Amino acid sequence: MPVRYSDDDDDLISVERDIRKRTGELDLDADSLAAISNVFRVANAARYHFERGVLAEFGLSFTAFTTLWVLWVWGEREARHLAADAGITKGTLTGVVGTLERRNLVARRVHPTDRRLVLISATSDGVEMMGKLFPVFNAEETRISSRLSALEKKQLAHGLREILRSIEEIED
Repeated sequence: MPVRYSDDDDDLISVERDIRKRTGELDLDADSLAAISNVFRVANAARYHFERGVLAEFGLSFTAFTTLWVLWVWGEREARHLAADAGITKGTLTGVVGTLERRNLVARRVHPTDRRLVLISATSDGVEMMGKLFPVFNAEETRISSRLSALEKKQLAHGLREILRSIEEIED
């Protein structure tokens, strides 16, 4: 039996209406579909927005920013851990680190006890850039989430953390 959608479509965007038209006869969990598809849409829209605006001013891609941000927050990381923390492959990390290294924002060094491993850290220029960039980035986070109340922001963050926990449980 297909899941019935709410008759209250006032809050829907046109993409959601199109999806409902196409999937209305299928046996689906409509609420999960709406939640997760909106996570993807928001993530992609936010990434594009930040790359075109805030990050372009600093000459960074979103991936380069994320990599530098991880190093800024947690300090020196072994390459495979940095890739995982930044949500990218080790192959992608190699190119990103190369670019950041040429700009003197990060540095690599061989691990002191295992020469097969590479350690990556933010340079003083990288730390300085993040000190300037992150307040601008956060101001834009504030701007794009301004339609939500403080409570809604907390609830959204909590809900997204719960989705992450579900994924971690499934993956384990």
